[in-house]
Amino acid sequence: MKLYFSPGACSLSPHIVLQEAGLDFSVERVDIRARRTAAGADFLAINSKGYVPALELKDGTVLTEGPAIVQFIADLAPERQLIPAHGTLERYQVLEWLNFIATEVHKSFGPLFRPTATDDMKEASRTTLVNRLGWIAGRLEGGDYLMGAQFTVADAYLFTALGWAAFVNFDLSPWPVLVAYQQRVGSRPAVQQAMRAEGLIK
Repeated sequence: MKLYFSPGACSLSPHIVLQEAGLDFSVERVDIRARRTAAGADFLAINSKGYVPALELKDGTVLTEGPAIVQFIADLAPERQLIPAHGTLERYQVLEWLNFIATEVHKSFGPLFRPTATDDMKEASRTTLVNRLGWIAGRLEGGDYLMGAQFTVADAYLFTALGWAAFVNFDLSPWPVLVAYQQRVGSRPAVQQAMRAEGLIK
């Protein structure tokens, strides 16, 4: 398998999950603005949506959208318990987290990165983030991860999204539980490996 990524983008989430799953894979960096891969390929020919992540399977099939990719990867390594078993309530709770992070956290960071976003748009996004992150902080009280003691694919996604705060001057310090969570997830060997491979840490 090959993961197409851009350093620190939402593709970091499946990159972490691939490392956690212990699977054989390669990575290729994508210049999102130029729509070219590090090898010089036209990325639009790989993923016509034009953004990462994209996971190319051995048969050439390309899977896109982070929440779908991380579920696929986790199911390839069930022994790692990165997502609960099919049919269990716990699995649907992880899917609930993935959807919440995608629609309420990930999307709210978008305007803060967008040069064309107005000040009003950015302020609205910051207000949403304060509300959503405050709620998440409350849910994390007393637990190591979103599902309690077990790290799951949802944690890989939330860790990735929270990492963007530093790039848009969004202060996480009002929520010590989130800061501690970031440090806890960031210290995992698989997370360190993924971040090192993307040049995010040395």
